[in-house]
Amino acid sequence: MNFSLARASLIAEADLVGIAGERAVCDPRGVLYFPDLRLLAVSDLHLEKGSSLARRGTLIPPYDTGATLLRLQAVISDYHPSIVITLGDSFHDGGGAERMHASFRERLEALISGRDWFWVAGNHDPDAPADLPGETVRELAIGSLLFRHEPSKQRVEGEIAGHLHPCARIVQRGRSVRRRCFAGDGGRMIMPAFGAYTGSLNVLDRAYAGLFRLDTLMAYMLGTDRIFAISRSMLRPG
Repeated sequence: MNFSLARASLIAEADLVGIAGERAVCDPRGVLYFPDLRLLAVSDLHLEKGSSLARRGTLIPPYDTGATLLRLQAVISDYHPSIVITLGDSFHDGGGAERMHASFRERLEALISGRDWFWVAGNHDPDAPADLPGETVRELAIGSLLFRHEPSKQRVEGEIAGHLHPCARIVQRGRSVRRRCFAGDGGRMIMPAFGAYTGSLNVLDRAYAGLFRLDTLMAYMLGTDRIFAISRSMLRPG
């Protein structure tokens, strides 16, 4: 299958959602792809979280950066976007880019090469990553969309944000299922965290209060190979 047919197949099989008039693919790997813009958005990579925790005395296997970059490489290979936007907390702390192993840096630079790459500043990484290509911005407006790290408290149509690491929980036939999710209401979307060592926060938590129109709120839960669209009435706390 050639590239164009492969990408068309991905888009046909994934859920297309509308965000402020733009069509977007909610990919079950946790990225948003806008086919009309050839734009890929990913949030909260938290690269070098393992090494950051180790510096503070918490020793965990240092495999998070490699695992996260492999997943990102696969997504970019599938969609071949012209624009990539990382929605903040791309590194777990301000020194993460400097600590990254040379092999990981080379892999990341290869992903950046040949496309427009934007690092949105996050609360964990407010400054530009050291010696890496790409442009660092506080927020970025493209068409009807506004990309930023933390969702605004006031209503902003077309806002795509991260930071909160949303997940959803449902109960069916006595079985509880909790998964990371995209959370949106047609006018705004909050993306799941992509990083290997990142946690999640239920979309019914008070941290999301006032961010969505409750009558149109949907949680797009990440499945193994597809997205499950869950209405507000089916969501459960916890």
